[in-house]
Amino acid sequence: MKAAKIIFGCLFIAGMTLFYTGCKKDSATNNNTTKQNTNLAADNSLAENTFDNVKLWSDQAMASHALKSSLQDTVFMGTCVLATLDLTSVPYALTINFGTSNCQCADGKYRRGKILVTFSGSYWMPGTVISYGFDNYFVNDNQVLGTKTVTNMGLNNAGHPWWQVVVAGQIIKANNGGTFTWNSTYQYEWTTGYNTPWEWWDDVYQLTGNANGIAADGKSYSLVIVTPLVKKLNCQWVSGGTMNIQPQDQPLITLDYGTGICDDILLATINGQTYTIHMN
Repeated sequence: MKAAKIIFGCLFIAGMTLFYTGCKKDSATNNNTTKQNTNLAADNSLAENTFDNVKLWSDQAMASHALKSSLQDTVFMGTCVLATLDLTSVPYALTINFGTSNCQCADGKYRRGKILVTFSGSYWMPGTVISYGFDNYFVNDNQVLGTKTVTNMGLNNAGHPWWQVVVAGQIIKANNGGTFTWNSTYQYEWTTGYNTPWEWWDDVYQLTGNANGIAADGKSYSLVIVTPLVKKLNCQWVSGGTMNIQPQDQPLITLDYGTGICDDILLATINGQTYTIHMN
């Protein structure tokens, strides 16, 4: 009888140990999954803002100095940035040069390298195609690769100008953080400021569309904009709207960019839990 009690006690302890170990493994797995998903949300935001800001830089240069051959714009760019515009042949060419060493821009980010822009006509002319490329371009030591193509589609049913924007890009993250692939097809609707085309500071766009790619951990993902994203040209971040991201074999992620306030706060909801992410 005593031996039976000892055996039962040993089995009970072993069972509890396995149960506790299993709980710890489940907890560790859940924590790891959450971290992967919040990392994916942060990486997507990084790509979203990085490739969107490429357009912002060229919009500033073109809006303020469309007829000049060279300029130094200190509003967002900083005094260490030189933008040169060549209108001698078509396609026209705009080069935004941040130099070969890190240049701290007015938005607080460090950049080096060049953004290369070609365009077949005026930004506001239906049918104009604007292409963006990069030459050793880095933002906060993250290397930006790929292409971005913007096509002027004319006016929509609301009478607003709109553009089709296609990105096939990659970001090689600093400090061996992996490579994030981002392919998107967005529609940019110019909702505010189109009546004052030479004053880019008041411009507001709404973004719709979808994207897909490969996360830094090697897994695929897809996303769709649920409510239009709000992009103000006087703000370096997306400041409104929501999207859903579906990672490979993982729970759905809902991203909320806020209600229009210019800040770097992004809320990610995963399995009913909401996490705060800073887009810097």
